Amino acid sequence: MPAVHYDSSSAARANFKDLLDAAGKGQVATIRRDSGTAAVLDAARLQHFLAAVVPSRAKVVAEAGGWSVFIPGLPIAADGDTLDDAITDMIEALREYAHDWQDRLLNAPNHRDNWGLVQLVELSSDDELREWLQGVPQ
Repeated sequence: MPAVHYDSSSAARANFKDLLDAAGKGQVATIRRDSGTAAVLDAARLQHFLAAVVPSRAKVVAEAGGWSVFIPGLPIAADGDTLDDAITDMIEALREYAHDWQDRLLNAPNHRDNWGLVQLVELSSDDELREWLQGVPQ
């Protein structure tokens, strides 16, 4: 099956199974609506791609008998008695940031370019985020 493109949401609805099947196989699947085009993607494929191209840039610092984790340029930081605790806290902080981004930060000039990070967080399990933060290849 070649790429699938639908010129309206009505056409996409009528062919919804084909649209999802194409996306699941990794084929290009799009829907045109007014002046925009949306792509339908397999979530696991998108998560894997984002984990590879969005660097975590997480910095880990041992301090005062514990650990801190932060991501430069983002208002996200976490602490813990152990490194594992700090990473777990950072995962929670990333999830809170993703929620806040979708709720109110997506159009803020200093946050709007974090779209890829938010998608990665929302599509990842805690274990996948832990690996990403620690730089473990997936």
